[in-house]
Amino acid sequence: MKRTQIERLPEEVPAEFVRFAAGAAIYDSSCSPEARVWLIDRDGGYYLKKNRAGELAREATMTDYFHKKGMGAEVLAYRTDAHDWLLTAAVAGEDCTHRTYRDDPRRLCDTIATRLRALHEVDFSDCPVTDRTGEFLRLAEENHRTGNYDSSHFPDSFGYASAEEAYAVLCAGKGELKRDVLIHGDYCLPNIMLDRWCFSGFIDLGNAGVGDRHIDLFWGAWTLWFNLKTDEYRDRFYDAYGRDKVDTELIRTVAAAEVFG
Repeated sequence: MKRTQIERLPEEVPAEFVRFAAGAAIYDSSCSPEARVWLIDRDGGYYLKKNRAGELAREATMTDYFHKKGMGAEVLAYRTDAHDWLLTAAVAGEDCTHRTYRDDPRRLCDTIATRLRALHEVDFSDCPVTDRTGEFLRLAEENHRTGNYDSSHFPDSFGYASAEEAYAVLCAGKGELKRDVLIHGDYCLPNIMLDRWCFSGFIDLGNAGVGDRHIDLFWGAWTLWFNLKTDEYRDRFYDAYGRDKVDTELIRTVAAAEVFG
């Protein structure tokens, strides 16, 4: 996780959050200009996020839900005004891009696969977000309609030669996608926290909810390819998750939706 030490929080940060930073080292952990993230290094650590108004409401809700399930950070405050602000306690350990984990790729692959299977077996009957699959498909349809197509971030076997090819696959398979498990929605190494190889929680849960397991399976295979710079662990990932629940045709359908953003 990127961390650049800074002298203080920006002046725009509301006073109710600034008080948490008194006497603490502050780090900028932002990955994009739209969403700013600061680590406040005291009392076990806090993370403060800023985004456009309304952008963090879902993440606040689902982070709190995952925390109550023992799988996420504690939400300490959420505020919306001209911007959204979300303060959480830090989750113990490091995310799975840490060198400790990347240096043992087989163990890493097996760990995130079995952890994903465990997530997909959690009771979701009280989940506040009940149709992530529908939202996922509606976004793909809208982006197809507006010409938003980009396959550059996907390995060849997940990519498509054209938007038309991808859309044909999406249309043929989308009716098979279910709403039958609790998903993370962005199941990538930076969003999985381990503490000396023991699972400690998930972060960045804005896309979580009840959906189809193959959305997470797609991203789990993708993140191993992207972060380890090889596609050799994909089959191992599916095997460790459990082939009884893996439909590679539905993963192709998810891939077809994802190239539309």
